[in-house]
Amino acid sequence: MTKVKTILVLNMGMKSIRSIIFDESGNKLASCSMPIETSLTGEMVTQLPAEWWEKACKVIRECLLDVDNIPIDYLTVTSSSSCLVCVDRYGEALMPCMMVSDRRAGAESDFISKTARYPETAKAAELGMDLSLMLPKALWIRNHQKDIFGKIYKFLSPNDYLIARFTGRYVTDYMNAHKWHYDIKNRRYPLELLKEIGISENLLPEVISPGTSVGNVSKQAYGETGLSEKTKVIVTTYDAICSFIGSGVAEEGEASDVSGTVTVFRAVSKDMVQITNKIQQIPYYEGDINIVGGSNNLGGGLIEWVKQCYYQSENLPYELMEKDAGEASLGAGGVIFLPYLLGERAPIWDCNARGVFFGLERMHTRKEMTRAVFESTGFIDLDMIAAIEETGLHVNSIRLSGGLARLNLISQIKADITGRELHVLSEFETTATGAAMMALYGQGRFGSLKEAAEQFVQIRMVIKPDRRNHVKYQKLYQLYKMTYHTLKPLYSKRMELVETLYHKKRTKIENL
Repeated sequence: MTKVKTILVLNMGMKSIRSIIFDESGNKLASCSMPIETSLTGEMVTQLPAEWWEKACKVIRECLLDVDNIPIDYLTVTSSSSCLVCVDRYGEALMPCMMVSDRRAGAESDFISKTARYPETAKAAELGMDLSLMLPKALWIRNHQKDIFGKIYKFLSPNDYLIARFTGRYVTDYMNAHKWHYDIKNRRYPLELLKEIGISENLLPEVISPGTSVGNVSKQAYGETGLSEKTKVIVTTYDAICSFIGSGVAEEGEASDVSGTVTVFRAVSKDMVQITNKIQQIPYYEGDINIVGGSNNLGGGLIEWVKQCYYQSENLPYELMEKDAGEASLGAGGVIFLPYLLGERAPIWDCNARGVFFGLERMHTRKEMTRAVFESTGFIDLDMIAAIEETGLHVNSIRLSGGLARLNLISQIKADITGRELHVLSEFETTATGAAMMALYGQGRFGSLKEAAEQFVQIRMVIKPDRRNHVKYQKLYQLYKMTYHTLKPLYSKRMELVETLYHKKRTKIENL
């Protein structure tokens, strides 16, 4: 009888690190998580790689205890993309990781976008320039941390860093490499642009395909984690793509909304489409699909912010905020909320944008404000759908997962705002399931992603839109968009004023 294989997924999000063990039938055997601290200092948003590894070892050991230390056949890692780790030749981090929402590299982003080699690079990679990406961050290190830059052996993403800690190898997958403006089609880094800005290609990791084994867990790593030296380490990719795969989206016209701390909204296309600069297109050659869409800066993180502001002292904060929002009228009594608390990535790419309550009146309470935040999560989806459909790809239905999908009122609001049928998944942690599916598929345990999805993905509930509410929300969406475009010129002026008024204080934040 063939042994059922097991896989451990180390999933590191913005606010926690989780170890989840699955078998290849899709059964979750154990799960353990620990919070990760994020530091916010002015424009700096950082985490400590040493903390990642310390807590990775702890959650893995605890998970293994929960399954009586059964052998783990495979291990894979998934984490946030566009976060820059600088390591020396011993694999030790030289400074805190610059997270995706770190804003220090604005000048470097502008500089790169004006170089001679940038236009051809952007065209080849189908990727515009933004300070959240890797090249501006690396150039910021070169410009502002010269002592550190001279000691750097490799620039890595969090995925790459943790894989290196497990195996001693410095590799990345082509989807993570894309954040360096890697040309996935022709399989090459932007060598000419790298030379022009003074970053050596030798500082970047080797690029391989998702699903590839990079060896077994090293002696040092299995000593620290409790894993076996027989455990094979499989490279997959970053969390947004894994969550998309873990949603089980397979047919053209299907999309997925995975709202953890951020919202990841993507659709599947069988063919390459002509994209705009609002969204990205990532081919997954091994899966024979193209992934179209993007990620924003806050999704479920908006609800954590509401909890901190208005429900901190409540015993059941999520239940109460859902009750409050349900008692407020559709449209929150005329209150519109712009959800850009950390600026925004796809589809508006505005790092200066900030959150706004528009339309507050004396009669409004936290009920209306909470409702307005709930409704903004639906407007986020509608923004992404509009950008995707500009390519000619139509979105027919949406698969819903992530922590935000636990709030049924938000799910219904999203259906009403988008006008699409929502399929709420049984497993909210689609990032981990997607990583497991990609690794097992890459190792030949499944013949296709669809076959993997049949084992790992189930639909818990179908939510149909209320058409009368959809008509009302279409009008409110127009006001939502008008509010942003009216305020857009003021955001940069506000940023300039803020920088002159306030000192940069070091602050700990619970959630990004």
